[in-house]
Amino acid sequence: MCRLLGYVASRPLAPVDVLGEPAFDTFTSLAALHGDGWGLAWRGADEHTHAVSSPDSAARDPHYAELTRQPLGAAGLVHLRWATGGLPVVQENTHPFTDDQYAFAHNGHVSPISRIEEMLTTESKAKLKGATDTERYFRFVMQCIREDASERAGVTRALHTMMDEFPHASLNAILLTPTTLFAIHINSRAASPPKALSALYETDADMPHRHATEYYAMDYRVTPEAVHVISSGLDEPGWLRVPADAAAMVDLETRQITGLDLLPVDRTDRG
Repeated sequence: MCRLLGYVASRPLAPVDVLGEPAFDTFTSLAALHGDGWGLAWRGADEHTHAVSSPDSAARDPHYAELTRQPLGAAGLVHLRWATGGLPVVQENTHPFTDDQYAFAHNGHVSPISRIEEMLTTESKAKLKGATDTERYFRFVMQCIREDASERAGVTRALHTMMDEFPHASLNAILLTPTTLFAIHINSRAASPPKALSALYETDADMPHRHATEYYAMDYRVTPEAVHVISSGLDEPGWLRVPADAAAMVDLETRQITGLDLLPVDRTDRG
């Protein structure tokens, strides 16, 4: 379970400038809970995808503070990790996960992990480095993209399959590709707040903003110069709710937003 921030802008931005200093500090303060690592990915001026991550907490890592104040690129993502399910806090399990020019970060937990791995080809399994459900989710998405020879078709098929196989999971994620930022908000049957979160606080009122009832919510905003998407936790005006069980692609050059067709999906209750 984690926090996500994604952006596509008309010019290179420092991640802190996406939200502004006070709001970005609020976002980073969520590392008090989501303190099991951080990661950044961005499309640089060299037209390559770069990524940096650390298993340390963003709240105390000077490298995070340094990088997030540099104009890294016009498109990118920020991830704050809260490890769930007993998964180790090590570099190999830290988001974003990358494959050539692709970077992926996830907010949720998909189980059983063994079932995701069964969906992978031998080639995809050979690329696994860590123990997380997220890395396997990413490998399945990449597998579908390559099989379909289309980012849009591959991501759509991967999400159809994941929604069918794991109807109670949060599949919230950001995928950065050479041409597109995909924002995925699929969690309508995931428990909110997660049990692990409830166990940390005496009352719902003690939780960070909107974590008690909308832990997996995602918001977005469109300005003349940028498109932004963020997880819940930031109490700022000007943001709109991302619809339930929705996914969209943002063109890195034009910033045009195109929704993915996620219906029909098997909605059979699996208990």
